[in-house]
Amino acid sequence: MFQKFTYLRNRQFFILDLILLPLAVYFAFVLRLDAFDLGGYWPAAFCFAIVATLAILLVFRITGVYSRYWRYASTEELLLLTGSVTIGALLGGLLDVALVNLLFEQFAFPRSVPVIFLTLALMTASGPRLMVRILSGPPFSISQQEKPKNVLIVGAGDAGQMLAREIRRNPSSGLQLVGFVDDDPEKQGLTTRGVPILGGRDDIPRLVEQMDVKEVIIAMPSAPGVAVRKIVRICKESNAPVRILPGLSEMITRDVGLHHLRPVDINDLLRREPIQTDLVAVRAWIQGKTILVTGAGGSIGSELCRQIARANPAHLILLGHGENSIFEIHNELRSEFVYGHTSLERITPVIADVRDWPRLKQVFAAYRPDLVFHAAAHKHVPLMEANPIDSITNNILGTHFLLETCLAYDVQRFVLISTDKAVNPANIMGVTKRMAELLTLDAAARSGRPYVAVRFGNVLGSRGSVVPFFKKQIAAGGPVTVTHPEVTRYFMTIPEAVQLVLQAGAMGRQGELFMLEMGDPVKIVDLARDLIRLSGLTPDEDIQIKFIGLRPGEKLAEELYQGHEDHAPTEHEKILRVTSRYQQPQDLAQALDLLYDLSRTGRVRDALALIAGLVPEYRPPAEVFPRTVEDIAHASGDPDIDDPDFPIPLSARWY
Repeated sequence: MFQKFTYLRNRQFFILDLILLPLAVYFAFVLRLDAFDLGGYWPAAFCFAIVATLAILLVFRITGVYSRYWRYASTEELLLLTGSVTIGALLGGLLDVALVNLLFEQFAFPRSVPVIFLTLALMTASGPRLMVRILSGPPFSISQQEKPKNVLIVGAGDAGQMLAREIRRNPSSGLQLVGFVDDDPEKQGLTTRGVPILGGRDDIPRLVEQMDVKEVIIAMPSAPGVAVRKIVRICKESNAPVRILPGLSEMITRDVGLHHLRPVDINDLLRREPIQTDLVAVRAWIQGKTILVTGAGGSIGSELCRQIARANPAHLILLGHGENSIFEIHNELRSEFVYGHTSLERITPVIADVRDWPRLKQVFAAYRPDLVFHAAAHKHVPLMEANPIDSITNNILGTHFLLETCLAYDVQRFVLISTDKAVNPANIMGVTKRMAELLTLDAAARSGRPYVAVRFGNVLGSRGSVVPFFKKQIAAGGPVTVTHPEVTRYFMTIPEAVQLVLQAGAMGRQGELFMLEMGDPVKIVDLARDLIRLSGLTPDEDIQIKFIGLRPGEKLAEELYQGHEDHAPTEHEKILRVTSRYQQPQDLAQALDLLYDLSRTGRVRDALALIAGLVPEYRPPAEVFPRTVEDIAHASGDPDIDDPDFPIPLSARWY
């Protein structure tokens, strides 16, 4: 019967206050005079009722009492209400005494009435609001008998404080905060918001046992990955479930809430320092421009599209040859940036292959892009070792066709997404991306335009990356297969890599090569063990780790620079400018024509020999010897595809 009462709005509370506060004035006089008939005190009571009611309503408005949701009221709301009523009652009493003395000296006004009124006003203002809170009960129909779950927060900084306040304001969350843990010795032993800081991270197992903690929450969004890894491992020793606030880069605002909490994932364990992006510079070269992204449906390409869309371009063209991935990113962007009533109104999906030069010309003639981001590439190392021709045609010739089209249609800026595997390449994927870098620098030299290349390492969560592969193996019960116990890789998150690509593109001048600062390399076997632990299992007990040997084309460790390269800092601390003492090949144009013919006729050995002659740091297969354009051009034209010994069936040696 009281269900409707629980949904009272603040405007209805305003009407109740307007009625009940004057009644409180009347009963204050009644209690003071010990009579219901106020006699000669009626004028004073009437004047005080008007002044006190208006004063309290004004204070309520200023302090935000009418903007609170009383169905979920907590101690904070009660304190706010008490303070507001007290200030309003005292203000009303002072004003009324002044008015009576100055204007209505004939009115009698008992000086104790405001004190009595204060008590009654607190009752009349808080009564309806507390009834709403009491009758509502716990939201979300959580049982009154359900015992709250004891939680421990790691980190007593700003994020931990906001989270503690959120927990205390939401009893319906089913959480009860028993304390903080913080490694700062100056904080330990103190109390904040009525919650004790019980010790440091090493005390977590003891506290979990002593205080019956059911969950540990890591509230350290700015902590580096190494700190998060240590805390997670300590928490795992206590067998208490762990949730975490994501890093600052993942949160839209710095206002922390319970909805931000999620299970710990590998991104948290590898978390790097937040990137400070010069948003003004990035927006300046994107805003109002027509921008084309190749490989727009891929991991990097799709994130490029998301971040570019936020910088307010005039037109965004999504180019890719996979219709499903282009369909998905197009719908996502259209929902957020077109139907979401933002200024980006033109998002065009284009199904095309960068190896199809006539099709590229059609697209550029139709849309005339100002800027091009080239993210389309074949990137899987062992797969490209088994399919070298497709890697050559896509990564080299596709980049060549795209660059020539950009030059022909006056594209002002071009950014190539490259890879650390282009450094001293030991595989076909790496050397084809190195060739793509050389082609970009050559186009920049010929045109004088800011065409640049940006290198970075592995990205977490990309298609075919090791993390989702390991997760599938863990879900299947193992084993988790690692190539070598000492193999290491550099990792970045996709949003981090794309932010830096945009920043590098904004600062790039003619023919520059940039390398993103990748941090410390990570052992793949450690990554596998962390993922197993995050799944609630024990490495080498619940899930076995099996070493299968390096696959074709793989290195133990990736390199950041080649012997003939130097690096220097840029205006951004996470971006390095790479310069080379190596001279660009002089016969690139002739080599590309020959490479096209070799690829078309299936002459794999000659194609790789030609590439090895152009990229001296490339370590080709033992069957291939570097050769010049002239040597190959005058050699026999018999296609290698008929040679049963080449290409070697490398796929047979993957496992």
